Amino acid sequence: MKRWLLVLLCALPILGQAAGYTQTRYPIVLVHGLFGFDRLLGVDYFYGIPQALTRDGARVYVAKVSATESSERRGEQLLKQVQQVLAITGADKINLIGHSHGGPTIRYVASVAPELVASATSVGGANYGSEIADLVRAKVAPGSVTEKLAVAAASALSGVISLLSGASQLPQDPLATLDALTSAGAQRFNQRYPEGLPDQYCGEGPLQAANGVYYFSWSGRGNMTNILDPVDPALALTGSFFSEPNDGLVGVCSSHLGKVIGTGYRMNHLDEVNQSFGIHHLFETDPVTLYRQHANRLQRLGL
Repeated sequence: MKRWLLVLLCALPILGQAAGYTQTRYPIVLVHGLFGFDRLLGVDYFYGIPQALTRDGARVYVAKVSATESSERRGEQLLKQVQQVLAITGADKINLIGHSHGGPTIRYVASVAPELVASATSVGGANYGSEIADLVRAKVAPGSVTEKLAVAAASALSGVISLLSGASQLPQDPLATLDALTSAGAQRFNQRYPEGLPDQYCGEGPLQAANGVYYFSWSGRGNMTNILDPVDPALALTGSFFSEPNDGLVGVCSSHLGKVIGTGYRMNHLDEVNQSFGIHHLFETDPVTLYRQHANRLQRLGL
């Protein structure tokens, strides 16, 4: 009995540290990427991440934006939800975390309404576009039959995702998404909303931009990270078309925004949100841990 009491007493400091470890000053809003969702058939896009953050004190909300749309239209949808979260919680600001196309989406909100945003964190974000989008745009001529077939297929997929995730009222525009994720589309977007970007490609941006918002980013540089993950072969294939290290869909340098937390993680594009179902590289940091650590980082900054 005394032995177990001693163990409990030794564990108390650890338990005390865990409690409140992710408790940020401002609520956290997670934003999905292309063909994403908040929850689909009971499965979270950010698999297990909202629960892990909430467990130790964070107030977490998961946005519901179009699976396929332009960065600006997704951003407008997100802005309305940010305003709703602020009204519900009584908070003054929000911490935004966006994955993939969610990166430009959160950047839009931080640029047009910086007074509502404490921080914007891009995870595997296509901040300078994706070489895969460039390849598709080069192979699929505007107005061609191939483009019409591709749009029909993408529209069907995004429609099913929206229906099953309870977001059937949201508009879908696969072509707008494709154009937004090309290098040229990203460049146009960056000219309008440059906050947080590095001065040069593959550099590091400011921790806090002139608009007062704190910017962060991280990404992986792996494709085939676990043979048990059925999606990995597809990401290994797409990753082979890149001219720089990548996570299968976004180049490492393209993901840079603000303070770059790390780009050496052995994670592919889905590992970054703990998919598929938490399967990731056996000898790499658990993706959920990165989100927990980041919430604590925001907490220490008073955000």
